[in-house]
Amino acid sequence: MSADNRIPVTVLTGFLGAGKTTLLNRVLTEQHGRKIAVIENEFGEVGVDNQLVIQADEEIFAMNNGCLCCTVRGDLLRILTRLLKRKDRLDGVLIETTGLADPGPVAQTFFTDPEIREAYRLDGIVTIVDAKYAAQHLDDGKEAKEQVAFADVILLNKTDLAGAAELDRLEARLHRMNTAARIHRTRDCEIGIDRVLNVGGFNLSRATDLDPRFLEPEFPFEWAGVYELAAGTYELCLGLSSEASAEEGHHDHDGEEEHEHEPARDHEDHGHHHGNEDELDLALLPVNLPPEITFPASSSAAQAAIASATAAARDTAVQVFSDWERSVKPGETITPGTTLQRLHLSEGHAHFPVEIARAGRYMLFTAHDVPTHLYAPGEALVRYVHDQDFRHEHSHDEEVASVGISLPGDLDGKRLNDWIGGLLAKKGQDIFRCKGVLAVRGSDKRLVFQGVHMTFDAKFDQPWGAALRTNTFVFIGRNLNREELVGGFKACLVG
Repeated sequence: MSADNRIPVTVLTGFLGAGKTTLLNRVLTEQHGRKIAVIENEFGEVGVDNQLVIQADEEIFAMNNGCLCCTVRGDLLRILTRLLKRKDRLDGVLIETTGLADPGPVAQTFFTDPEIREAYRLDGIVTIVDAKYAAQHLDDGKEAKEQVAFADVILLNKTDLAGAAELDRLEARLHRMNTAARIHRTRDCEIGIDRVLNVGGFNLSRATDLDPRFLEPEFPFEWAGVYELAAGTYELCLGLSSEASAEEGHHDHDGEEEHEHEPARDHEDHGHHHGNEDELDLALLPVNLPPEITFPASSSAAQAAIASATAAARDTAVQVFSDWERSVKPGETITPGTTLQRLHLSEGHAHFPVEIARAGRYMLFTAHDVPTHLYAPGEALVRYVHDQDFRHEHSHDEEVASVGISLPGDLDGKRLNDWIGGLLAKKGQDIFRCKGVLAVRGSDKRLVFQGVHMTFDAKFDQPWGAALRTNTFVFIGRNLNREELVGGFKACLVG
């Protein structure tokens, strides 16, 4: 917040060996002109990390024989209090935690102690993730998951030790766990200091500026393409590369791009699963567009009509994917309609006839994006005229996840306070972080809300002005129920 003159604090965390000391040394040697006090902690009776840190003008405080999140928290409070007695004002404080630490109690220090709360503000939590070993750490222990969950910034470090596909999968997993965090890929923690210090981690509007999609709803499908089809019988080829299609007598893509994604996971909330590597869930729906509107759209009115029609088809597809499926074996016919088609593949590929009774525009939705080719009679490749990728991030096997809410309107202050208080009292141990920018009835200023576990803080900052009064909220934690959170939040709206 622009009017907040408290000393910003950055908490640096990450699993053992991820690169925290490397980043700390970069901060200490960078010519940034800031006066920064460093508080670093190592678990064990003999300190080693403080010997590895480059000596610089910054004040470095080392605390040993204890974890910063528990036994030495009193030391942290004493050091922070001492720093306030300096004659010259600090520009910031950097706290490096042990690799075994849960950052939650550290963050809570800046909410619970009145003197500390008045003098310091938690600017951000930076988590360093080891690209080579992260998957193992995330699978085996809760500390690595909690470090990701608390993060405002994630450095996916040691990228030179992992392949491109592995990095893509890991980044997607981290994003599912913490939708609001900014993720940067680094080698040897090489990154601009402004991306880890004074990041405004609780400034949700900055997060949406950097990732406008992070509050979008999740969908049970990954990709959809719009096709213009005449009446007749087509052939749908799945799981075949362009080279394999050519070998089977089909034309090449001629440069058409193919996308690769992780296999779809089971969706327990549907009451049944939606496919595995030998199955593909698919829906083929008509798109209600006047024939005079063509692709690509040449006018804003046509673009709006296409957006509206495809959004309607998308909403219908959501309902289709949540219903029971029709099992379709290779060679059996697919027809457009509101029944989910579960296609059975043989070693990842198969062919299916597609019967189109009436010419028109049709939208093909797939649960996970395998190479998909549609051929007309005579083996001519039919290209989609419009396509869209969707967020497909249901992950019931991932303990830590995030839920984003964005709703217009004013909130009733009392209802909001009662709901938040009750929610954190009941689920606070599972809610690692929550933050939001809210519109409260009777105030022309934004209410900025931030919380760590069961402690939270809410302050009015700048006026809404001409901006739309939209409530933006994100929860990050374990065992979150999206429907309950959205329902409780909606119940706080006025009218």
